[in-house]
Amino acid sequence: MRSWLFAVVLGEQMKTAPDLELVAAAALLHDLGLTEKYAAEARFEVDGANAARSFLQARGVAPHQVQLVWDAIALHTHASIAPYKEPEVSVIFEGVNVDVVGYAFDRIPPSQMKAILSEFPRLEMKKGITACFAKVAREKPQTTYDNGLRDFGLKFVEGYHVAMTGPDLIANAPFED
Repeated sequence: MRSWLFAVVLGEQMKTAPDLELVAAAALLHDLGLTEKYAAEARFEVDGANAARSFLQARGVAPHQVQLVWDAIALHTHASIAPYKEPEVSVIFEGVNVDVVGYAFDRIPPSQMKAILSEFPRLEMKKGITACFAKVAREKPQTTYDNGLRDFGLKFVEGYHVAMTGPDLIANAPFED
């Protein structure tokens, strides 16, 4: 809920207004891939995006709208990509990241920040999300090599090993050169 409300506030500041219904869908469904029911073999963002896609398709949502929600969820942890995408994708990245790491915190007016946190308190979110991300790194380390969850594995998971790194991928490419 906080991520959605932060996204709405930030969306009001955008040059091109996002579709608020799609923003709501993406914000409310963005972490489905962290749940036991929807966690599959892909990284949690993609598992969540796939679950949201199925949910929206079953309700007859237009394909281009489903794709925007899929992109917003799949890219919500990608600071190097999401801000350059459609307004719905960009604002989901911003709203979620206000909530998680304080990104764009200063762009939320203090009165609105206070109202959002009063209605939807964080309830030790720092501890909870750290434990959740460490669990993903422990259970699905193969999905953490190119995202921030790798850091949780390195810091909190004994024996964590990154299956591959960028240099490993290049060195092991099937070419003679």
